Parts: sequence; structure tokens; C-alpha cells
Amino acid sequence: MPANQDRYETAVARYFEAWNADEDGATAKAVAAAWATDGSYTDPFTDVSGHDGIAAVIAATHEQFPGFVFRPTGAVDGHHDIARFGWELVSTADGSAPVAGFDVICLDSDGRIRSVHGFLDRVPAGA
Repeated sequence: MPANQDRYETAVARYFEAWNADEDGATAKAVAAAWATDGSYTDPFTDVSGHDGIAAVIAATHEQFPGFVFRPTGAVDGHHDIARFGWELVSTADGSAPVAGFDVICLDSDGRIRSVHGFLDRVPAGA
């Protein structure tokens, strides 16, 4: 196991806590714990910076996919200040996972996320 593996796994766990928070106050708190103040999030549909922008993207995702949670797929892989991991968006009602992808995160010296580069492998038609 690489020396920094715990650091990567902790950062990714905080990342999922933020994405799975479902109340405004909880989301803002989880985003602040996971991301650096000037952190960013970029995927094919969005490019935002700062805690408020990231929290707004998370809230919009929950509005588009009510009753869904993000879960990791596979192991976290990292080196230096960079880690990658797979994920899927899963229905709590029936277990379907219409959206899946992988993200690459860059960490600051405190282990908080400086940037996320998200890639989508599976997206429902019309999304």
C-alpha cells in the first residue's frame, strides 16, 4: 500500500459525504470539510469553483435524481497529490445505477480537494 493511501481514501470518503449530504446545511458543511476554499469541480456538464458553487452543483444533482446516492466502485488509486476512483449514482428504491463515471482529484497539503476532474461513463438519455 502506498504511504499516502490513507490520505487518498480519507479525501474520497469526505467527497462522498459531500455528494450524499441531502440538506443545505449538511451539504455546505461537508463541502467545506472536503474541498479547499478555492477548490473546483469540473465535469462534462459543469465547471465551478468555491464552496458555494460546488454545493449548488450537488443540490442540483439531488433535484435531478431524488432518492439516489453516490457510491464508490473499486479501489482508490493515488500517487503524489492525485487520486482517482470510480463511482455510480444508485437508486435507494430499486438499486438501479443510471449514471456512472470516475473522478480524478488533486489534493492540497492538508488533504483537502483542490480540484476534481469528473468523467462520465454512463448517462441516461436526455440528461
